[in-house]
Amino acid sequence: MSRGGPVQRLPTGISGFDDIALGGLPAGRPTLVTGTTGSGKTLFAIEFLARGILGFGQAGVFVTAEETAGAIRRNAISLGFDIEKWEADGLWVFVDASADIGVDVHTVGAYDFGALMARIEHAVRRSEARRVSFDSFGSIFSRFHDPGLIRHELVRIVAALKSLDVTLLLTSERLEEYDGLSRYSVEEFVLDNVIVLRNVLRDERRRRTVEIVKFRGIPHRTGEWLFTIDTREGFVVIPLGITGGLERASHTRVSTGNPELDRMVGGGLFRDAIALLTGPTGVGKTLAALQFANAAMADGGRCLFRTFDETRGQLVRDAGSLGLDLDAMEAAGRLRVIADYPEAASVEDHFLRLRQAVTDFAPTRVVIDTLSSLERVVSARSLIDFVIALTAVFREREITTLITTSPLGSAAPGGSQASPVEMARVTDVMIMLRYVERTGDIQRAIAVLQVRGSSQDHAIRQVTVDGAGMHIGDPLPRVAHVLSGSAALTEHPPWPAEPESAASDSGIGT
Repeated sequence: MSRGGPVQRLPTGISGFDDIALGGLPAGRPTLVTGTTGSGKTLFAIEFLARGILGFGQAGVFVTAEETAGAIRRNAISLGFDIEKWEADGLWVFVDASADIGVDVHTVGAYDFGALMARIEHAVRRSEARRVSFDSFGSIFSRFHDPGLIRHELVRIVAALKSLDVTLLLTSERLEEYDGLSRYSVEEFVLDNVIVLRNVLRDERRRRTVEIVKFRGIPHRTGEWLFTIDTREGFVVIPLGITGGLERASHTRVSTGNPELDRMVGGGLFRDAIALLTGPTGVGKTLAALQFANAAMADGGRCLFRTFDETRGQLVRDAGSLGLDLDAMEAAGRLRVIADYPEAASVEDHFLRLRQAVTDFAPTRVVIDTLSSLERVVSARSLIDFVIALTAVFREREITTLITTSPLGSAAPGGSQASPVEMARVTDVMIMLRYVERTGDIQRAIAVLQVRGSSQDHAIRQVTVDGAGMHIGDPLPRVAHVLSGSAALTEHPPWPAEPESAASDSGIGT
Protein backbone atom coordinates (compact mmCIF):
# COMPACT_ATOMS: atom_id res chain seq x y z
CA MET A 1 0.00 0.00 0.00
CA SER A 2 1.44 3.34 -1.04
CA ARG A 3 1.85 5.95 1.68
CA GLY A 4 -0.66 8.78 1.39
CA GLY A 5 -2.56 7.05 -1.45
CA PRO A 6 -6.06 5.61 -1.36
CA VAL A 7 -6.72 3.03 1.34
CA GLN A 8 -6.57 -0.48 -0.09
CA ARG A 9 -8.65 -3.35 1.26
CA LEU A 10 -7.45 -6.75 2.39
CA PRO A 11 -10.11 -9.45 1.91
CA THR A 12 -10.51 -11.43 5.12
CA GLY A 13 -11.91 -14.51 3.36
CA ILE A 14 -14.40 -14.90 6.23
CA SER A 15 -17.72 -16.02 4.76
CA GLY A 16 -20.06 -13.06 4.29
CA PHE A 17 -17.92 -10.55 6.16
CA ASP A 18 -16.28 -9.02 3.10
CA ASP A 19 -19.77 -8.35 1.70
CA ILE A 20 -20.63 -6.04 4.58
CA ALA A 21 -17.07 -4.64 4.69
CA LEU A 22 -17.34 -3.81 0.97
CA GLY A 23 -14.24 -5.78 0.15
CA GLY A 24 -12.35 -6.43 3.37
CA LEU A 25 -10.38 -4.71 6.12
CA PRO A 26 -8.37 -1.53 5.45
CA ALA A 27 -4.97 -2.93 4.52
CA GLY A 28 -1.97 -2.00 6.63
CA ARG A 29 -4.13 -0.58 9.42
CA PRO A 30 -5.08 -1.94 12.87
CA THR A 31 -8.63 -3.14 13.47
CA LEU A 32 -10.17 -3.69 16.90
CA VAL A 33 -12.62 -6.60 17.27
CA THR A 34 -14.43 -6.24 20.55
CA GLY A 35 -17.17 -8.26 22.24
CA THR A 36 -18.34 -9.90 25.43
CA THR A 37 -17.28 -13.38 26.52
CA GLY A 38 -18.40 -16.02 24.02
CA SER A 39 -19.15 -13.59 21.20
CA GLY A 40 -16.62 -15.18 18.79
CA LYS A 41 -13.60 -12.85 19.00
CA THR A 42 -10.96 -15.57 19.12
CA LEU A 43 -12.56 -17.49 16.27
CA PHE A 44 -12.64 -14.33 14.16
CA ALA A 45 -8.95 -13.78 14.87
CA ILE A 46 -8.11 -17.40 13.99
CA GLU A 47 -10.11 -17.32 10.77
CA PHE A 48 -8.53 -14.04 9.71
CA LEU A 49 -5.19 -15.83 9.56
CA ALA A 50 -6.52 -19.20 8.36
CA ARG A 51 -8.44 -17.73 5.41
CA GLY A 52 -5.39 -15.67 4.51
CA ILE A 53 -3.35 -18.86 4.21
CA LEU A 54 -6.04 -20.92 2.44
CA GLY A 55 -7.37 -18.28 0.09
CA PHE A 56 -4.46 -15.95 -0.55
CA GLY A 57 -1.26 -17.77 0.45
CA GLN A 58 -0.48 -15.10 3.05
CA ALA A 59 1.45 -16.10 6.16
CA GLY A 60 0.28 -14.91 9.57
CA VAL A 61 1.41 -14.38 13.15
CA PHE A 62 -0.93 -15.18 16.05
CA VAL A 63 -0.10 -13.38 19.31
CA THR A 64 -1.90 -15.06 22.18
CA ALA A 65 -2.20 -13.50 25.62
CA GLU A 66 -4.93 -15.78 26.98
CA GLU A 67 -5.31 -19.28 25.51
CA THR A 68 -2.30 -21.49 24.97
CA ALA A 69 -1.11 -22.29 21.47
CA GLY A 70 -2.09 -25.93 22.07
CA ALA A 71 -5.69 -24.98 22.91
CA ILE A 72 -5.94 -22.84 19.79
CA ARG A 73 -4.60 -25.68 17.63
CA ARG A 74 -7.19 -28.09 19.07
CA ASN A 75 -10.08 -25.66 18.61
CA ALA A 76 -9.04 -24.86 15.04
CA ILE A 77 -8.70 -28.47 13.90
CA SER A 78 -12.43 -29.01 14.50
CA LEU A 79 -13.03 -26.42 11.75
CA GLY A 80 -10.60 -28.07 9.37
CA PHE A 81 -7.71 -25.67 10.06
CA ASP A 82 -4.49 -27.67 10.44
CA ILE A 83 -2.40 -25.04 12.22
CA GLU A 84 0.32 -27.53 13.12
CA LYS A 85 0.96 -28.23 9.43
CA TRP A 86 0.97 -24.51 8.63
CA GLU A 87 3.55 -24.00 11.38
CA ALA A 88 5.74 -26.68 9.83
CA ASP A 89 5.39 -24.94 6.45
CA GLY A 90 6.34 -21.57 7.96
CA LEU A 91 2.92 -20.04 7.24
CA TRP A 92 1.73 -19.68 10.86
CA VAL A 93 3.81 -18.48 13.82
CA PHE A 94 2.69 -18.28 17.44
CA VAL A 95 3.93 -15.61 19.83
CA ASP A 96 2.98 -16.34 23.45
CA ALA A 97 2.45 -12.96 25.11
CA SER A 98 1.15 -14.31 28.41
CA ALA A 99 4.66 -14.81 29.74
CA ASP A 100 5.46 -11.15 29.03
CA ILE A 101 2.69 -9.81 31.24
CA GLY A 102 3.58 -8.92 34.82
CA VAL A 103 1.75 -10.60 37.67
CA ASP A 104 0.91 -7.54 39.74
CA VAL A 105 1.51 -4.36 37.75
CA HIS A 106 -0.37 -1.21 38.80
CA THR A 107 1.06 1.31 36.36
CA VAL A 108 1.83 0.86 32.70
CA GLY A 109 5.06 2.77 33.09
CA ALA A 110 6.36 -0.01 35.36
CA TYR A 111 6.27 -2.49 32.49
CA ASP A 112 8.42 -2.55 29.35
CA PHE A 113 6.67 -3.94 26.28
CA GLY A 114 9.87 -3.76 24.23
CA ALA A 115 10.64 -7.47 24.54
CA LEU A 116 7.18 -8.47 23.33
CA MET A 117 7.33 -6.06 20.37
CA ALA A 118 10.73 -7.45 19.42
CA ARG A 119 9.39 -11.02 19.43
CA ILE A 120 6.40 -10.05 17.26
CA GLU A 121 8.64 -8.18 14.82
CA HIS A 122 10.99 -11.16 14.60
CA ALA A 123 8.07 -13.53 13.87
CA VAL A 124 6.72 -11.20 11.16
CA ARG A 125 10.10 -10.82 9.46
CA ARG A 126 10.90 -14.53 9.63
CA SER A 127 7.56 -15.67 8.15
CA GLU A 128 7.08 -12.66 5.84
CA ALA A 129 3.62 -12.38 7.38
CA ARG A 130 0.99 -10.12 5.89
CA ARG A 131 -1.49 -10.61 8.73
CA VAL A 132 -1.21 -10.44 12.52
CA SER A 133 -3.90 -11.41 15.06
CA PHE A 134 -3.44 -10.29 18.67
CA ASP A 135 -5.79 -12.12 21.07
CA SER A 136 -6.57 -10.67 23.51
CA PHE A 137 -5.06 -7.24 23.40
CA GLY A 138 -7.23 -6.12 26.30
CA SER A 139 -5.87 -8.79 28.60
CA ILE A 140 -2.44 -7.15 28.56
CA PHE A 141 -3.90 -4.18 30.43
CA SER A 142 -6.14 -6.21 32.74
CA ARG A 143 -3.93 -5.43 35.75
CA PHE A 144 -3.46 -1.72 34.94
CA HIS A 145 -5.72 0.92 36.48
CA ASP A 146 -4.88 4.33 35.00
CA PRO A 147 -6.84 4.94 31.74
CA GLY A 148 -4.54 7.80 30.76
CA LEU A 149 -1.44 5.68 30.98
CA ILE A 150 -3.22 2.79 29.22
CA ARG A 151 -4.07 5.07 26.31
CA HIS A 152 -0.51 6.41 26.13
CA GLU A 153 1.03 2.95 26.09
CA LEU A 154 -1.58 1.66 23.65
CA VAL A 155 -0.62 4.40 21.19
CA ARG A 156 3.04 3.37 21.46
CA ILE A 157 2.28 -0.34 20.91
CA VAL A 158 -0.04 0.25 17.94
CA ALA A 159 2.52 2.58 16.34
CA ALA A 160 5.21 -0.09 16.71
CA LEU A 161 2.95 -2.73 15.14
CA LYS A 162 1.93 -0.39 12.30
CA SER A 163 5.58 0.00 11.36
CA LEU A 164 5.68 -3.70 10.47
CA ASP A 165 3.51 -3.03 7.39
CA VAL A 166 0.98 -5.74 8.18
CA THR A 167 -2.79 -5.75 8.54
CA LEU A 168 -3.33 -6.06 12.25
CA LEU A 169 -6.39 -7.50 14.04
CA LEU A 170 -6.64 -6.99 17.80
CA THR A 171 -9.35 -8.42 20.05
CA SER A 172 -10.55 -6.93 23.31
CA GLU A 173 -13.33 -7.73 25.75
CA ARG A 174 -16.23 -5.48 26.58
CA LEU A 175 -18.41 -5.82 29.65
CA GLU A 176 -21.89 -5.08 28.23
CA GLU A 177 -23.50 -5.78 24.86
CA TYR A 178 -24.81 -2.24 24.34
CA ASP A 179 -22.85 -0.10 26.79
CA GLY A 180 -19.58 1.27 25.43
CA LEU A 181 -17.37 -0.20 22.75
CA SER A 182 -14.43 -1.51 24.76
CA ARG A 183 -13.35 -2.51 28.21
CA TYR A 184 -11.17 0.54 28.94
CA SER A 185 -13.08 3.05 26.75
CA VAL A 186 -9.85 4.14 25.07
CA GLU A 187 -9.16 1.43 22.47
CA GLU A 188 -11.73 2.70 19.96
CA PHE A 189 -10.11 6.16 19.95
CA VAL A 190 -6.61 4.86 19.31
CA LEU A 191 -7.41 2.32 16.61
CA ASP A 192 -8.48 3.17 13.05
CA ASN A 193 -11.22 0.56 12.73
CA VAL A 194 -13.68 -0.98 15.18
CA ILE A 195 -15.83 -4.12 14.79
CA VAL A 196 -18.28 -5.16 17.52
CA LEU A 197 -19.45 -8.76 18.01
CA ARG A 198 -22.59 -9.31 20.08
CA ASN A 199 -24.15 -12.44 21.58
CA VAL A 200 -27.53 -11.29 22.90
CA LEU A 201 -30.13 -13.45 24.66
CA ARG A 202 -33.61 -12.51 23.43
CA ASP A 203 -36.82 -14.49 23.83
CA GLU A 204 -34.82 -17.40 25.26
CA ARG A 205 -32.62 -17.53 22.13
CA ARG A 206 -29.09 -16.36 21.43
CA ARG A 207 -28.72 -13.87 18.58
CA ARG A 208 -25.19 -13.28 17.32
CA THR A 209 -24.50 -10.10 15.35
CA VAL A 210 -21.50 -8.26 13.92
CA GLU A 211 -21.37 -4.49 13.45
CA ILE A 212 -18.69 -2.41 11.76
CA VAL A 213 -18.70 0.73 13.89
CA LYS A 214 -16.01 2.53 11.92
CA PHE A 215 -13.52 2.12 9.10
CA ARG A 216 -11.48 5.29 9.10
CA GLY A 217 -11.49 6.92 5.66
CA ILE A 218 -13.39 4.24 3.70
CA PRO A 219 -17.06 3.23 3.45
CA HIS A 220 -18.72 0.10 4.82
CA ARG A 221 -22.21 -1.25 5.42
CA THR A 222 -23.79 -0.05 8.64
CA GLY A 223 -26.01 -1.78 11.18
CA GLU A 224 -25.94 -5.18 12.86
CA TRP A 225 -25.65 -8.30 10.73
CA LEU A 226 -26.48 -11.81 11.86
CA PHE A 227 -23.71 -14.37 11.99
CA THR A 228 -23.39 -17.95 13.09
CA ILE A 229 -20.56 -20.32 13.94
CA ASP A 230 -20.73 -23.47 11.86
CA THR A 231 -18.61 -26.59 12.28
CA ARG A 232 -18.23 -26.78 8.51
CA GLU A 233 -17.80 -23.17 7.44
CA GLY A 234 -16.59 -21.55 10.65
CA PHE A 235 -17.48 -17.89 11.24
CA VAL A 236 -20.28 -17.10 8.76
CA VAL A 237 -21.88 -13.68 8.40
CA ILE A 238 -25.38 -13.92 6.93
CA PRO A 239 -25.58 -10.96 4.53
CA LEU A 240 -29.37 -10.64 4.90
CA GLY A 241 -30.73 -7.98 2.60
CA ILE A 242 -27.69 -7.98 0.28
CA THR A 243 -28.57 -9.31 -3.16
CA GLY A 244 -26.22 -10.21 -5.94
CA GLY A 245 -25.90 -7.97 -8.96
CA LEU A 246 -26.91 -10.54 -11.60
CA GLU A 247 -27.54 -8.97 -14.96
CA ARG A 248 -28.93 -12.01 -16.74
CA ALA A 249 -32.48 -13.37 -16.50
CA SER A 250 -33.78 -16.67 -17.82
CA HIS A 251 -36.33 -16.78 -20.64
CA THR A 252 -36.84 -20.54 -20.32
CA ARG A 253 -40.17 -21.76 -18.92
CA VAL A 254 -40.66 -24.75 -16.62
CA SER A 255 -43.87 -26.37 -15.43
CA THR A 256 -45.42 -25.79 -12.03
CA GLY A 257 -46.55 -29.42 -12.09
CA ASN A 258 -50.12 -28.34 -12.83
CA PRO A 259 -51.05 -27.69 -16.51
CA GLU A 260 -53.93 -25.37 -15.60
CA LEU A 261 -51.71 -23.31 -13.32
CA ASP A 262 -49.06 -23.18 -16.05
CA ARG A 263 -51.62 -21.49 -18.30
CA MET A 264 -52.61 -19.05 -15.56
CA VAL A 265 -49.00 -17.83 -15.13
CA GLY A 266 -48.45 -17.38 -18.85
CA GLY A 267 -47.04 -20.76 -19.86
CA GLY A 268 -45.11 -21.87 -16.79
CA LEU A 269 -42.57 -20.26 -14.48
CA PHE A 270 -39.32 -18.76 -15.71
CA ARG A 271 -36.44 -21.02 -14.71
CA ASP A 272 -35.01 -18.46 -12.26
CA ALA A 273 -38.39 -17.40 -10.82
CA ILE A 274 -39.21 -17.18 -7.12
CA ALA A 275 -42.92 -18.00 -6.74
CA LEU A 276 -44.93 -17.27 -3.59
CA LEU A 277 -48.05 -19.37 -2.94
CA THR A 278 -50.16 -18.05 -0.08
CA GLY A 279 -53.25 -19.53 1.52
CA PRO A 280 -54.80 -20.57 4.84
CA THR A 281 -54.22 -23.93 6.50
CA GLY A 282 -55.67 -26.89 4.62
CA VAL A 283 -56.38 -25.08 1.37
CA GLY A 284 -53.85 -27.09 -0.67
CA LYS A 285 -50.46 -25.36 -0.46
CA THR A 286 -48.46 -28.51 0.33
CA LEU A 287 -50.37 -30.39 -2.34
CA ALA A 288 -49.34 -27.80 -4.93
CA ALA A 289 -45.78 -27.93 -3.60
CA LEU A 290 -45.64 -31.71 -3.99
CA GLN A 291 -46.87 -31.46 -7.56
CA PHE A 292 -44.21 -28.82 -8.20
CA ALA A 293 -41.54 -31.13 -6.75
CA ASN A 294 -42.79 -34.06 -8.82
CA ALA A 295 -42.41 -31.99 -11.98
CA ALA A 296 -38.65 -32.11 -11.42
CA MET A 297 -38.80 -35.81 -12.28
CA ALA A 298 -40.49 -35.05 -15.61
CA ASP A 299 -37.93 -32.47 -16.71
CA GLY A 300 -34.92 -34.46 -15.53
CA GLY A 301 -34.12 -32.16 -12.63
CA ARG A 302 -33.88 -32.45 -8.86
CA CYS A 303 -35.87 -30.85 -6.07
CA LEU A 304 -34.85 -29.82 -2.56
CA PHE A 305 -37.97 -29.87 -0.38
CA ARG A 306 -37.66 -27.95 2.92
CA THR A 307 -40.66 -28.31 5.21
CA PHE A 308 -41.07 -26.41 8.47
CA ASP A 309 -44.61 -27.67 9.15
CA GLU A 310 -44.47 -31.46 8.92
CA THR A 311 -42.25 -34.37 9.77
CA ARG A 312 -40.73 -36.32 6.94
CA GLY A 313 -43.12 -39.19 7.67
CA GLN A 314 -46.15 -36.91 7.40
CA LEU A 315 -44.92 -35.52 4.10
CA VAL A 316 -44.33 -39.03 2.71
CA ARG A 317 -47.85 -40.02 3.76
CA ASP A 318 -49.39 -36.92 2.16
CA ALA A 319 -47.51 -37.55 -1.08
CA GLY A 320 -48.58 -41.21 -1.06
CA SER A 321 -52.24 -40.18 -1.11
CA LEU A 322 -51.46 -38.51 -4.46
CA GLY A 323 -49.67 -41.56 -5.78
CA LEU A 324 -46.22 -39.99 -5.29
CA ASP A 325 -43.44 -42.12 -3.79
CA LEU A 326 -41.04 -39.72 -2.10
CA ASP A 327 -38.79 -42.57 -0.92
CA ALA A 328 -38.33 -43.73 -4.51
CA MET A 329 -37.68 -40.16 -5.67
CA GLU A 330 -34.98 -39.76 -3.02
CA ALA A 331 -33.45 -43.14 -3.86
CA ALA A 332 -33.26 -42.06 -7.49
CA GLY A 333 -31.38 -38.90 -6.48
CA ARG A 334 -34.21 -36.65 -7.69
CA LEU A 335 -35.40 -35.39 -4.30
CA ARG A 336 -33.99 -34.40 -0.96
CA VAL A 337 -36.29 -33.68 1.99
CA ILE A 338 -35.21 -31.60 4.98
CA ALA A 339 -37.81 -31.60 7.73
CA ASP A 340 -37.61 -30.02 11.15
CA TYR A 341 -39.49 -27.32 13.01
CA PRO A 342 -38.47 -23.64 13.16
CA GLU A 343 -37.57 -23.92 16.83
CA ALA A 344 -34.81 -26.43 16.01
CA ALA A 345 -32.35 -23.67 15.05
CA SER A 346 -31.88 -19.95 14.59
CA VAL A 347 -32.90 -18.30 11.33
CA GLU A 348 -29.25 -17.88 10.36
CA ASP A 349 -28.62 -21.59 10.92
CA HIS A 350 -31.69 -22.45 8.82
CA PHE A 351 -30.29 -20.24 6.07
CA LEU A 352 -26.88 -21.85 6.31
CA ARG A 353 -28.29 -25.37 6.16
CA LEU A 354 -30.33 -24.50 3.07
CA ARG A 355 -27.34 -22.91 1.38
CA GLN A 356 -25.18 -25.94 2.13
CA ALA A 357 -27.87 -28.29 0.81
CA VAL A 358 -28.10 -26.27 -2.40
CA THR A 359 -24.33 -26.49 -2.82
CA ASP A 360 -24.19 -30.24 -2.08
CA PHE A 361 -27.35 -31.42 -3.87
CA ALA A 362 -27.39 -28.92 -6.77
CA PRO A 363 -31.18 -28.90 -7.17
CA THR A 364 -32.99 -27.36 -10.12
CA ARG A 365 -36.01 -26.66 -7.91
CA VAL A 366 -36.51 -25.71 -4.27
CA VAL A 367 -39.67 -25.83 -2.15
CA ILE A 368 -39.95 -24.01 1.19
CA ASP A 369 -43.14 -25.04 3.00
CA THR A 370 -44.36 -23.15 5.01
CA LEU A 371 -42.27 -19.98 5.37
CA SER A 372 -44.67 -18.29 7.78
CA SER A 373 -43.91 -20.96 10.39
CA LEU A 374 -40.59 -19.19 10.95
CA GLU A 375 -42.50 -16.21 12.34
CA ARG A 376 -42.72 -18.16 15.59
CA VAL A 377 -39.00 -17.58 16.15
CA VAL A 378 -38.04 -14.44 14.17
CA SER A 379 -39.35 -10.94 13.58
CA ALA A 380 -41.18 -9.95 10.41
CA ARG A 381 -38.18 -7.90 9.28
CA SER A 382 -35.78 -10.82 9.78
CA LEU A 383 -38.13 -13.13 7.89
CA ILE A 384 -38.19 -10.85 4.86
CA ASP A 385 -34.39 -10.50 5.01
CA PHE A 386 -34.17 -14.31 5.20
CA VAL A 387 -36.16 -14.54 1.96
CA ILE A 388 -34.01 -11.90 0.26
CA ALA A 389 -30.81 -13.73 1.20
CA LEU A 390 -32.21 -17.04 -0.02
CA THR A 391 -33.45 -15.60 -3.31
CA ALA A 392 -29.94 -14.31 -4.02
CA VAL A 393 -28.63 -17.87 -3.61
CA PHE A 394 -31.38 -19.36 -5.78
CA ARG A 395 -31.28 -16.77 -8.56
CA GLU A 396 -27.52 -17.05 -8.93
CA ARG A 397 -27.97 -20.76 -9.74
CA GLU A 398 -31.22 -20.32 -11.75
CA ILE A 399 -33.16 -22.52 -9.30
CA THR A 400 -36.94 -22.43 -9.75
CA THR A 401 -38.35 -21.84 -6.28
CA LEU A 402 -41.79 -22.23 -4.73
CA ILE A 403 -42.35 -20.69 -1.29
CA THR A 404 -45.61 -21.31 0.53
CA THR A 405 -46.91 -19.08 3.30
CA SER A 406 -50.01 -18.47 5.35
CA PRO A 407 -51.74 -15.09 5.04
CA LEU A 408 -51.15 -12.13 7.32
CA GLY A 409 -48.38 -13.72 9.40
CA SER A 410 -50.79 -15.42 11.76
CA ALA A 411 -47.96 -17.31 13.48
CA ALA A 412 -46.06 -14.19 14.44
CA PRO A 413 -45.66 -13.52 18.18
CA GLY A 414 -46.72 -10.21 19.65
CA GLY A 415 -48.51 -9.06 16.51
CA SER A 416 -45.31 -8.96 14.42
CA GLN A 417 -46.43 -9.94 10.94
CA ALA A 418 -44.86 -10.30 7.52
CA SER A 419 -47.74 -10.14 5.06
CA PRO A 420 -47.75 -11.91 1.70
CA VAL A 421 -47.92 -8.49 0.05
CA GLU A 422 -44.56 -7.58 1.63
CA MET A 423 -43.17 -10.94 0.52
CA ALA A 424 -44.46 -10.32 -3.01
CA ARG A 425 -42.08 -7.37 -3.31
CA VAL A 426 -39.08 -9.71 -3.21
CA THR A 427 -40.58 -12.53 -5.33
CA ASP A 428 -41.51 -12.79 -9.02
CA VAL A 429 -44.82 -14.63 -8.94
CA MET A 430 -47.61 -14.41 -6.37
CA ILE A 431 -50.40 -16.98 -6.35
CA MET A 432 -53.26 -16.91 -3.87
CA LEU A 433 -55.36 -19.87 -2.73
CA ARG A 434 -58.49 -19.08 -0.74
CA TYR A 435 -61.63 -20.64 0.62
CA VAL A 436 -64.84 -19.31 -0.90
CA GLU A 437 -67.90 -19.43 1.30
CA ARG A 438 -71.47 -19.87 0.22
CA THR A 439 -74.50 -20.97 2.16
CA GLY A 440 -73.87 -24.47 3.47
CA ASP A 441 -70.75 -25.02 1.37
CA ILE A 442 -67.04 -24.11 1.22
CA GLN A 443 -65.20 -24.05 -2.10
CA ARG A 444 -61.60 -23.31 -3.02
CA ALA A 445 -60.45 -20.55 -5.36
CA ILE A 446 -57.13 -19.56 -6.92
CA ALA A 447 -55.90 -16.26 -8.34
CA VAL A 448 -52.59 -15.15 -9.85
CA LEU A 449 -51.83 -11.69 -8.51
CA GLN A 450 -48.40 -11.10 -10.05
CA VAL A 451 -46.12 -12.52 -12.72
CA ARG A 452 -43.09 -10.39 -13.47
CA GLY A 453 -42.17 -10.20 -17.14
CA SER A 454 -45.15 -12.19 -18.39
CA SER A 455 -48.84 -12.08 -19.16
CA GLN A 456 -51.15 -13.79 -16.69
CA ASP A 457 -54.71 -14.95 -16.19
CA HIS A 458 -56.61 -12.37 -14.14
CA ALA A 459 -59.59 -14.63 -13.43
CA ILE A 460 -60.41 -16.06 -10.01
CA ARG A 461 -60.91 -19.74 -10.72
CA GLN A 462 -62.49 -22.66 -8.93
CA VAL A 463 -60.18 -25.31 -7.43
CA THR A 464 -61.08 -28.91 -6.68
CA VAL A 465 -58.93 -31.53 -4.99
CA ASP A 466 -59.11 -35.30 -5.35
CA GLY A 467 -56.79 -38.30 -5.20
CA ALA A 468 -55.22 -37.27 -8.49
CA GLY A 469 -54.25 -33.85 -7.22
CA MET A 470 -55.38 -30.26 -7.63
CA HIS A 471 -57.58 -29.24 -10.55
CA ILE A 472 -58.22 -25.67 -11.64
CA GLY A 473 -61.55 -25.04 -13.34
CA ASP A 474 -63.69 -22.24 -14.69
CA PRO A 475 -63.73 -18.64 -13.49
CA LEU A 476 -65.96 -17.98 -10.49
CA PRO A 477 -68.52 -15.27 -11.25
CA ARG A 478 -69.54 -12.73 -8.63
CA VAL A 479 -66.85 -13.73 -6.10
CA ALA A 480 -65.73 -10.91 -3.79
CA HIS A 481 -63.18 -10.15 -1.05
CA VAL A 482 -60.60 -12.74 -2.19
CA LEU A 483 -57.66 -10.45 -1.40
CA SER A 484 -58.90 -9.79 2.12
CA GLY A 485 -59.00 -13.51 2.87
CA SER A 486 -62.78 -13.62 3.44
CA ALA A 487 -63.91 -14.59 -0.07
CA ALA A 488 -67.63 -15.12 -0.56
CA LEU A 489 -70.10 -15.29 -3.41
CA THR A 490 -72.43 -12.33 -3.83
CA GLU A 491 -75.12 -14.77 -5.00
CA HIS A 492 -75.39 -18.44 -5.88
CA PRO A 493 -73.65 -19.00 -9.23
CA PRO A 494 -74.57 -21.93 -11.47
CA TRP A 495 -71.37 -23.92 -10.91
CA PRO A 496 -71.02 -27.68 -10.57
CA ALA A 497 -70.70 -29.16 -7.11
CA GLU A 498 -67.22 -30.18 -5.96
CA PRO A 499 -66.50 -33.92 -6.43
CA GLU A 500 -67.30 -36.07 -3.46
CA SER A 501 -63.67 -37.18 -3.19
CA ALA A 502 -62.68 -33.62 -2.45
CA ALA A 503 -64.67 -33.63 0.74
CA SER A 504 -62.17 -36.06 2.19
CA ASP A 505 -58.77 -35.37 0.66
CA SER A 506 -56.79 -37.61 3.05
CA GLY A 507 -54.80 -34.74 4.51
CA ILE A 508 -53.29 -33.62 1.20
CA GLY A 509 -54.84 -30.19 1.25
CA THR A 510 -52.35 -28.79 3.74
